Amino acid sequence: MTAAKKKGAVVAICIQEPAEDGSSMDFGPIKGDDIRFLHQAFITDTINNAFAILDVDVRLYHMNAAGRKRLVKIVSDYIKEKADGKIAEAMKNRFTQIEMSKGRWGVRIEKVFEECFKEGYDSVLVVGSRTPTITPAMMKTALKVLSNSDAVFGPTPEGRYYIIGMRGKYHIKLSEFDWKSPSIYSEVADAFTNKELAWSELEIWYAVDTTDDLEIMVRDINQFRFEDDEKTSRETEKVMERILARLEP
Repeated sequence: MTAAKKKGAVVAICIQEPAEDGSSMDFGPIKGDDIRFLHQAFITDTINNAFAILDVDVRLYHMNAAGRKRLVKIVSDYIKEKADGKIAEAMKNRFTQIEMSKGRWGVRIEKVFEECFKEGYDSVLVVGSRTPTITPAMMKTALKVLSNSDAVFGPTPEGRYYIIGMRGKYHIKLSEFDWKSPSIYSEVADAFTNKELAWSELEIWYAVDTTDDLEIMVRDINQFRFEDDEKTSRETEKVMERILARLEP
């Protein structure tokens, strides 16, 4: 069997279900279609942020289900419609959509790592679909740190993850962990330490799961604009503006 050609790094974006293992999107008065529109915007922004990293492939993993296929088509068609030359080129040459069987979060991201390493990638950075404020610079930092470690972890304040990366090969069976555990971050990190694997930690950040997270997200987007960054989280900003305009008394 011929070994896969080495391909460098890949950012693997995994679409999370509305109530994924250990987390869910609960935004108080924001419900129904508005949550769906927000999720679409989160995914669009995360893809665009990953495209800003040159020479890195981007893979979008999603459940093999009608609803998820519709979501992916909406997102992909929208990006293509709005794409400038660089984004259009990235969609053509660096973007792949992959369907997955239904399964627990740990099982799914394990398959993502296994498949990406089998395809020949040297570094695999897994990002969820509720992280629209992770900037291209943050992803670049994660990949740079990963180049000198077996793994890189991005912790959330709740002791969970917003990024998991591995280099060289798949090191730990993530399917064996309970991803609903409040101590999942330390459990996975300890497993790497126990195998004498080198891992690095990124700054604490967040996935957008609650109304408090939404408030932090809006604050960060406002800061991006103050710093003359008009691109990061742009689609999320537009959807939030429409939702808030409807909710105002």
